[in-house]
Amino acid sequence: MKKISLLLFLMASFLLVSPNLGYALKPQTDTTANSAPDDLQFTTIGSKEDSVKNNIKADTVKKDTASTAKAPAASVKKEAKPKTLWQTFIEGLFGGFLAFLMPCIFPMVPLTVSYFTKKAGSKKKGVGLAIIYGLSIIVIYVAFGLLITILFGSAKLNELSSSGLFNILFFILLVVFAISFFGAFEITLPSSFVNKIDAKADSSKGLGGIFFMAASLALVSFSCTGPIIGTLLVQASSKGEILAPAIGMFGFALALALPFTLSAIFPGFLNSMPKSGGWLNSVKVCLGFLELALALKFLSAADLVWHWEWFDREIFLVLWIVIFAMMGFYLLGKLKFSHDSDLPYVSVPRLLLSLVSIAFAIYLIPGLWGAPVKILSGLAPPMNTQDFILTAGSSGPASTASLDFPKKVKYDEVLHPPHGFNVFFDLDEGVAYAKQVNKPIMLDFTGHTCVNCRKMEDDVWVDPAVATLIKEKYVLIQLYVDERKIKMPAEKIHYSNYLKGNTDDLGRWNQDLQATKYNANAQPFYVLADHDLNPLVEPQGAILNDNAKYIAFLQSGLDNYKPSK
Repeated sequence: MKKISLLLFLMASFLLVSPNLGYALKPQTDTTANSAPDDLQFTTIGSKEDSVKNNIKADTVKKDTASTAKAPAASVKKEAKPKTLWQTFIEGLFGGFLAFLMPCIFPMVPLTVSYFTKKAGSKKKGVGLAIIYGLSIIVIYVAFGLLITILFGSAKLNELSSSGLFNILFFILLVVFAISFFGAFEITLPSSFVNKIDAKADSSKGLGGIFFMAASLALVSFSCTGPIIGTLLVQASSKGEILAPAIGMFGFALALALPFTLSAIFPGFLNSMPKSGGWLNSVKVCLGFLELALALKFLSAADLVWHWEWFDREIFLVLWIVIFAMMGFYLLGKLKFSHDSDLPYVSVPRLLLSLVSIAFAIYLIPGLWGAPVKILSGLAPPMNTQDFILTAGSSGPASTASLDFPKKVKYDEVLHPPHGFNVFFDLDEGVAYAKQVNKPIMLDFTGHTCVNCRKMEDDVWVDPAVATLIKEKYVLIQLYVDERKIKMPAEKIHYSNYLKGNTDDLGRWNQDLQATKYNANAQPFYVLADHDLNPLVEPQGAILNDNAKYIAFLQSGLDNYKPSK
């Protein structure tokens, strides 16, 4: 039973970022649209601060309503970025704990702690050496994360994360990692380099020797930790945050260093740890299944960016169902790899984990008929790629705007709206329509590879209250910042100081607009604006797991909007 808590990290690390489980069938709505004049030219009007002051007047809304509506918006904006970095740290922490369970590291703990104790001559000095050893591990991995940060700035990371080439390369990389975990081969560093570091650890004395011992551990265990580190850096880089790689590596190193330090401080902790055995390889293989499942997310992103339109939601779900069903059968001993030990019986922890894996596979099956499968929001392809949706119920009343909404809008042959919504993809066309129907504008800066954008659409926008406000009260304009296929006309191409290049495609034009006018570069980013594109309230990022705050944000924009006479 000692192994239960350790093995549960396999599923806990995956389920951590999943807000909840549940299905809610969504209705199929006509989202076709008709082209409008596109000769409207965009002009920058004032700064964000001035525009907000000029458009929010005292007689527009009661003071209590305005203060109530604005409070959630301001608080969310301050929390959005730390939440992303905190999530990256937690992912790194789980990655470190999982790496500790690898066959390359777990058996080394007793040997390392015993070495410190004998070398120091006393328990007190041994504990001090173990603490320095743990800190050295943290320094090494954080330095590696900072190197990624130095090589790529936030703008470059953001652009790379939305690149089709970036995503397809990472898909291949994660598949290679998965195959390595299955036992087909091992990923190792050059032996000459490893031997030099190991020799340096033996010849050096004092703090230098301990530091090189930690470096030797990092290099020798690379065959096991490399795929985990690589996956973590892929995930961190895909967020577009400049500090994400360093924060992720800090969490990873902290989790990896803690067992060594705690084993020296509390010898009873070492005695209570399970003995090495074949179960360590089972952990490695299960991580291979998880790597394979995660790789499909990057393949889906490349499909969306390059508009292949073949890796639909159904294909993604079928592959996940098969992967997790096979993982469950593996835990039951029905599948066996070359490095696996004989399994004379199924232990209770393996049985429980196999039940979780097979149950998860069964949970995904209704998604093949259009169930939203909320646990995969942001990972699976968007609902608009689903070929068949069994509809029932309603996600809100039918939009009255659909009666006079154009049957075709610009770029809809390439870009597709969220299921059930009417959307413009061209700024000028959307603004012209907003003036025609005399409604405020909702700018949604989004992206094909944006995980939180899909979570907002799949989890929050399906709320009937949210859907009603967006459909009935706003003109929704989605501005994709990673759209490379659609090229801009010559009159709109200009040099962007933020991008250090020309806005020659729709994605870079939208990205430059977001950065220069609204001083932001993360997605999703929602701007509730008047017809001059001046914000009615403070723009917001993702507001997950609190629909009331998002509703208050949308309502505050309506309260501050002054219709044209």
